[in-house]
Amino acid sequence: MSTQTDTTPGNSSDSPSDSPSDSGASDTATVTEAASSSVPTPGTARRLLQRQILPQDRDFDVLALYVDTDHSQVEVDAGDSALSKVARDLQGAAARAATSGGRSIHPDQIESRTALRIKSGDRISFATYFNAFPASYWRRWTVVQSIRLTITVSGRGAHVMVYKSMARGNSQRVDAAIAETHDPVTFTFDLSLKPFVDGGWYWYDVVAGDEDVVVEWAEWSAEVPEDRAEHGTADICITTMNRPDFCAELLGQMGDDEDLAPFLDSVMVMEQGTKLVTDSEFFPAAEAALGDKLRVIKQGNLGGSGGYARGQLESVRKGTATYALMMDDDVVCEPEGIIRAVTFGDLSRRPTIVGGHMFSIYSRSRLHSFGEIVQPWFFWWQSVPGTHSDWDLSARNLRSSHWLHKRIDVDFNGWFMCLIPRVVLEDVGLSLPVFIKWDDSEFGLRAKAAGYPTVSFPGAAVWHVPWSDKNDGLDWQSYFHQRNRFIAALLHSPYSKGGRMIRESRNHQISHLVSMQYSTVELRHQALLDVLEGPDALHKSLAKRLPEINAMRKQHTDAVLEADRDAFPAVRRTKPPRKGRDGVRDPGRVSGLITAAVQPLRQLKKPRELSRDFPEAEVRAMDAKWWRLAVYDSAVVSMADGTSAALYRRDPEKFRTMMKQTLEIHERLKREWPRLAEEYRSKLGEITSPEAWDETFAPWTTDAGEGDD
Repeated sequence: MSTQTDTTPGNSSDSPSDSPSDSGASDTATVTEAASSSVPTPGTARRLLQRQILPQDRDFDVLALYVDTDHSQVEVDAGDSALSKVARDLQGAAARAATSGGRSIHPDQIESRTALRIKSGDRISFATYFNAFPASYWRRWTVVQSIRLTITVSGRGAHVMVYKSMARGNSQRVDAAIAETHDPVTFTFDLSLKPFVDGGWYWYDVVAGDEDVVVEWAEWSAEVPEDRAEHGTADICITTMNRPDFCAELLGQMGDDEDLAPFLDSVMVMEQGTKLVTDSEFFPAAEAALGDKLRVIKQGNLGGSGGYARGQLESVRKGTATYALMMDDDVVCEPEGIIRAVTFGDLSRRPTIVGGHMFSIYSRSRLHSFGEIVQPWFFWWQSVPGTHSDWDLSARNLRSSHWLHKRIDVDFNGWFMCLIPRVVLEDVGLSLPVFIKWDDSEFGLRAKAAGYPTVSFPGAAVWHVPWSDKNDGLDWQSYFHQRNRFIAALLHSPYSKGGRMIRESRNHQISHLVSMQYSTVELRHQALLDVLEGPDALHKSLAKRLPEINAMRKQHTDAVLEADRDAFPAVRRTKPPRKGRDGVRDPGRVSGLITAAVQPLRQLKKPRELSRDFPEAEVRAMDAKWWRLAVYDSAVVSMADGTSAALYRRDPEKFRTMMKQTLEIHERLKREWPRLAEEYRSKLGEITSPEAWDETFAPWTTDAGEGDD
């Protein structure tokens, strides 16, 4: 049962609610005496874990992440195919329309950051990403064993109902209470975390009676050991390059949040560009809001890993913050998520890396991934099995998405938002010097091997440009993908010679060759040659490798991008496609194997004469699969970000030379894997040490360098 407190001004008497609890309520709700409910057990202190929040600036594009008017609990199709995604969007929308009764929330109902007005007769659920309580994560990773929900409502007849879910996603009503006065009333519900071993959440719904109800405040708290009563602080580490307005607005967002201020030790911006954040029109306001907590540190372009390593080094050397929080410069953050991440880290059983989730900045209720691992045999990052990417929580809410109720254990968290305890940095070292790609995942694997887990924590998130809108598998970033993935595998793969990596890499090279993507092939070749050089060159090449690989790319027409389609000749073909078919269909497994065997031979044939002057087709980025591109001798292919296109031309001589290099390099890599693995592992501590990074940063930390702004 619940405890009720009349919070009418001048009324100090407490009386328990006489509303009956649900007859099927779990024993996780216990009766407490109102007068003594706030007195902690000796040796403990009560600490706020999470509070009810509503969107900043009443942003309705993210409303579904905070409150829910849909009461459907029917699980929607969770398939991964494009058709399944469309079907579940429609299914979820139909369920919401049927159960919400046309109800919606008007902006005026959001009365403050923490208060929501519910119209008479309406029911609102707080079973949402930011307001449900992720009980299974607290159960598994922290010292917290039981929690208390405290909720204040005003409005006669307000019904407050508390629910829990299990790992399967089925929900149960736990307790309920009714407000019998117009004045503010506070209910408390004491709840156990015992039944949440595999998964599950707590949440509450509020129903307004004959008059409007205001949910003025709600919080989840717990008794914790006295030595865990004080919260830690974080150094925010933001690496930026030529995104001055985006970065300055992010700084302003953090500076304007008064609740976040006590949790910030410093905010460090590693400025690596030519368009400076300090020149943004939004910077003066951000600087005024953050005051002396803000530091802008100028250095050369050392990539994300070099920027984050600088922040990590400064945080470790300063030694005043409990954590260093990595954050991208092109995100919109939920400041409350930073507070929650710090709180979760403070109460974790052992030093724990606490990561946030990523929502799309373009479609703000879409969750990129609920948690990621590195699949050891293929050594490639992926969503945890049983989870789904690009999940729209405005179409399929938390209660109807049963898979979201399982606790997800991860190997790493992206550094778009990732809180790292300072003691972990002191123990396992700083970022790997790899410019971009795989620095965050390698660090997660390294920390895990040292006994420090990573938790991708629900309720802490940012909005970021989705990976699907980037073309980093083909452009200059393909070098860093290839090189750094192999370095990470040499450091952490449990399999002899990296499992399937070498074979898979060779096959990918061949697919790029038959797709006329010669610039990508050359960069991936160079990446493997640099892997074979060993770890000693990583720091030395950090500042100069990017311009070198960009120079390599420019030698190939497939890397010459044009924003205007008229920059390319019109499509002309000697013969029309056979039977009107243009190779659009997926060939299927058997046909695909035959195509894979035949196409390399076709690449040696002389190209059709007309294809030297005119492209044979225009191919959209989404259709640019190897088995389609392989049938052409030339084609105009658009880029994934939709801003440009390139002309691909088949070149038999390039194909022959690069195919020979592909086979030789991969055979050498297979032969030398044991030696390389031993060398990289023996040098890991050295190349990630503060001393090694000190040398790399020296041009910008000496008197002649740029240093702090």
